[in-house]
Amino acid sequence: MGWVTTTTILRDLRDFGNHKAWEDFVGQFRGPVASFARTLGVRSEECEDVAQSTLAAFAKGYRDGKYDPAKGRLRSWLFGIAYRQALSQRRRDGAAGVAVASDADAALLDEKAASNAWDRLWDRHLLETAIRRASEEFSAPTFRVFDLVVLEDRSTEDAARELGIDVRAVYNAKHRVVKRVRELIAELEGADA
Repeated sequence: MGWVTTTTILRDLRDFGNHKAWEDFVGQFRGPVASFARTLGVRSEECEDVAQSTLAAFAKGYRDGKYDPAKGRLRSWLFGIAYRQALSQRRRDGAAGVAVASDADAALLDEKAASNAWDRLWDRHLLETAIRRASEEFSAPTFRVFDLVVLEDRSTEDAARELGIDVRAVYNAKHRVVKRVRELIAELEGADA
């Protein structure tokens, strides 16, 4: 999927016939929703169904004008839908006599704890997406500095030595990539800010 901001996705999603908007929407939000369902103990084979039903409910509600940015963040509205869909799936599994994944912490079924888990997953998703995009925008050597110093937590001096460059060049490269990652996260959040 190319680089598409949340604002663009939401604008384009209003057009029922825009299949690319739906693909962009699913590409952006499916992963975090499926991961969240797994966190709440939904069986792995059902997580994709929960993600699809969540995204379909979200799109319908959004197109019907039920999302009001003045009343809260987009991520919070999506969380509410995902939370209800995941709990419904767990209830259906329980009613059908299917054992629910035992690795889910029962405390996560509490809405506040689940909301915290959602926020962590969402923030990680935004960061990973922004880092992936930044890696496409910078030269390999520049991004390697970021990789060594930020992602691998190596010292500036160690990175300079390994890459055969000046320590100052390491600081500059790291700063440029970190700044761009922050900008990309802000772009991704768009209407969710």
